[in-house]
Amino acid sequence: MALEIERKFLPRSEAWRQQVERSTEIRQGYLAQDVQSAIRVRISGERAHLNIKANIDGVHRHEFEYEIPLADAEALFRDMVRGPVIHKIRHELTLDGHLWEIDEFLGENAPLVVAEIELSHADEPFTRPDWLGEEVSRDSRYFNSQLALRPYSRW
Repeated sequence: MALEIERKFLPRSEAWRQQVERSTEIRQGYLAQDVQSAIRVRISGERAHLNIKANIDGVHRHEFEYEIPLADAEALFRDMVRGPVIHKIRHELTLDGHLWEIDEFLGENAPLVVAEIELSHADEPFTRPDWLGEEVSRDSRYFNSQLALRPYSRW
């Protein structure tokens, strides 16, 4: 069983933009979801994945991810995705050996920006860049599955 350990933060400035190494447009839709678990399909650039996540405590999640053919992902979006689709641009940057993924949400979730870092354990030390703000790891409103149900613009 795969365990994801991820911490989420709201950036306090846009200084992170100067460090971006790569950006990819992402579209993800949910086949099933609630506050504890989600099954989603994601198209990221020219690749597609089916992903199953189960929340443990906001920082720890069980995660299973499988690459699938792009045509299958398009069919899932067309025929099986329930509810709104999340659109975002994922910006990636590396800082002191850690990959930061900064999601810039589009559509009804704009202008939300969330910075995420995956760790080997919840207390693993990492460099906190000057642009890093409030931690929201345990606030379920910031889970992508919940943003699909209740977009940021409706808070």
